[in-house]
Amino acid sequence: MRKGKVQRLIALTTVFALVFTLAACSGGNNNKNNEAAAGNNKAANAADNTAAADNTAAENKPAVSADEPGWKADTSPITFDWYLNFSWFPNKWGVDATSQYITKKTGVNVNFIVPAGNENEKLNTMIASGSLPDFITLGWYEDGVKKMIEGGLVEPLNKLADQYDPYFFKVADPAKTSWYTQEDGNVYGYPNASSSPKDFEKYARDYTSNQTFVVRKDMYEALGKPDMRTKEGFLNALKAAKEKFPEVNGQPLIPLGLHEFGETGNSSLEGYLQNFLAVPYEKDGKLYDRVTDPEYVSWLKTFRKANEMDLLAKDIFIDKRPQMEEKIAQGRYFAMLYQRSDFAAQQNALYAKDPNSVYIAIDGPGNDAGDQPTLSGPGISGWTVTLISKNVKDKARAIRFLSYLVSEEGNKDLFMGEPGVTYDTADGKDVFKPEVLELLNKDRSSFDKKYGASYTFWMLMDTNMNLKWAPPSVEPSKQMEDWTKGKTHSFSQYDQINPTGNSEEGIANTKIAQTWGKTLPKLLLSKSDEDFDKTFAEFLEKRKDAGFDKVQAFQQKKYEENVAKLKEFLK
Repeated sequence: MRKGKVQRLIALTTVFALVFTLAACSGGNNNKNNEAAAGNNKAANAADNTAAADNTAAENKPAVSADEPGWKADTSPITFDWYLNFSWFPNKWGVDATSQYITKKTGVNVNFIVPAGNENEKLNTMIASGSLPDFITLGWYEDGVKKMIEGGLVEPLNKLADQYDPYFFKVADPAKTSWYTQEDGNVYGYPNASSSPKDFEKYARDYTSNQTFVVRKDMYEALGKPDMRTKEGFLNALKAAKEKFPEVNGQPLIPLGLHEFGETGNSSLEGYLQNFLAVPYEKDGKLYDRVTDPEYVSWLKTFRKANEMDLLAKDIFIDKRPQMEEKIAQGRYFAMLYQRSDFAAQQNALYAKDPNSVYIAIDGPGNDAGDQPTLSGPGISGWTVTLISKNVKDKARAIRFLSYLVSEEGNKDLFMGEPGVTYDTADGKDVFKPEVLELLNKDRSSFDKKYGASYTFWMLMDTNMNLKWAPPSVEPSKQMEDWTKGKTHSFSQYDQINPTGNSEEGIANTKIAQTWGKTLPKLLLSKSDEDFDKTFAEFLEKRKDAGFDKVQAFQQKKYEENVAKLKEFLK
């Protein structure tokens, strides 16, 4: 599961007592904001003017009921354009066996639209022009969600369901729809990979986290399995690895790998690191300013020291995900503070070549008390949300297809594929065919293109449902998964609390996030701890001037509302 972005949100929210979002869109200047608002109004008006005429054909179809899947009422061919705000998504609908099966079954074909470059720029351009495709999937934490809702650019799912597909209410999780209900009483997006408080109570023992600190197995063992929880041990291990293994297949070793640096920071050095240090999110009911936590600041200085010791390669400051994936596949990193699911394909390739060259999870940076990490696990907000545009070519077919994908039937199809083609039923249990499972475990990229099952198309996956179908984990992923068990926590109460959009708090939130994005690499590249302290103090002053107090007040209120709401879900 590719949840890099959702962990990044955890990272950023923890950095400033949850001050800013994962990928906050650029605030821009007032002129840009006014232009965007004008575009939104124009698009909304155009959508309203055509609302009465754009679904005539659908309304003439047979009526549907709350007890039967609505998609069965019309399985004629239709193609929906579906925008994914993830430039790394590589797959096409209709190439593999699973998507072909779903199209054959429902009549729905999908044309995925993926940005070639900066996701936020692409999304903001579409929002400003009002030219949104039929479906849109993006991280729930992204500013674009609020912009589309406030701009009147997306349909309320509950109203579409009332009119065209009441079956939606039967298959949608009430806790999730309640969580995503807006102030106007409508639900505009439905999440994937979402776990309610009751889900967490039920499945907590099976839950794993994607947040890991990993090392290359053969190198780590050759160094005598050094303790890397302490600052001294961490630096010594990186130094020893570089000295003992200066090159990997003729290319320089990269002692430490991190997620990519972006305009709002680096998730590895924010929420990931803070969670490994067990930095609290709140104290006595008040959100805690994690970015100023003494242990966290001390570890940032340790990374600064690593750079001074020439242990931070220049690559980590400039590489994007494709470059990192290439270097992971080459085994060039010694250690990584990284999301394990993001390099599953590369890990399998390493394992096929040499099982000892894979990456294994170990106890990474820790606090002075030796506490266990508090890693981020499934939360009610999930990872992404999917919305239906006002421009959608067929409202009825759209909400019915979404209901299908949300349902257990749709989730089973997305995970298991077509019966008899990708899986069989043995002793009452659905299991992947041996050749399908073998390819899944050995070569995920080839599996996606050939079979397309196991949530190749993850936009509305329910990761709790799939527990009944998922095959047992195998190496090399099993070791990393098992390491996170017992360390995984739900942080749902801290979701959906960040101000977004063009409100005073939202603008301040964006400015603070972007200021941190510029500050973080400067901290690591500081020539001394004194320079580090100076840069850090300047950031805190800029944060204050930007309106940090207003952001804190906004978040505290939302946090308290979340706590109350989550208690209701547990009744």
